[in-house]
Amino acid sequence: MMHIVTRSGVVLPATLTLLGALALSGCTTMRESAPQRTAREQLLISTAADRAAEKLNLKIPAGTKLFVDAQFMEGADTKYATAAVRDRLLRNGAYLVEKREQAEAVVEVRAGALSIDEQRMLVGIPSWDVPVPLAGGPLTLPEIALYGEEERIGVAKLAATGYAAADGKLIDSTGPQFGYAHDSEKTVLLFFSWRSTDVPEEKKFWER
Repeated sequence: MMHIVTRSGVVLPATLTLLGALALSGCTTMRESAPQRTAREQLLISTAADRAAEKLNLKIPAGTKLFVDAQFMEGADTKYATAAVRDRLLRNGAYLVEKREQAEAVVEVRAGALSIDEQRMLVGIPSWDVPVPLAGGPLTLPEIALYGEEERIGVAKLAATGYAAADGKLIDSTGPQFGYAHDSEKTVLLFFSWRSTDVPEEKKFWER
């Protein structure tokens, strides 16, 4: 039987040591966020929206007075995505107005996706419940990951159509533009894990 010698000279069976480590890991919980949606999820979606909005290149002359119509933007993150589109139009030289009757052209924006895709792979033993008599419920043991990988992908699909305010004639249409943001976490031999991301704010934090 394999044994482990501690610094104090006490010899412990390797099996006992592993079980002790699993028990400690089972008693440790990590809470990412109190709200229903984590900051990581919000950053992924907003970063994807930024990248999709950056590709919206409407061919409308600089200096045109534009009214942005966002009535077809629905969902939890559409206000941010709409603001990202407005920012893009301003940087392209547009003059934004708050009322349709003030505009020379209308830009209609729409969202086909503003959400998260998740992929998870585990080589090992998933978490499982062990019945505990007289305890009022089962004990949940943590998963044992020889190798685990979890990836979250923020996805945004945005499009914009510009038309003349006077007669509704088409000026230009971008077609669907996509933006993505990635965040992944890998675990090896239960205890060793690391993260990688292309979200600028998160990347700066983890590289400090």
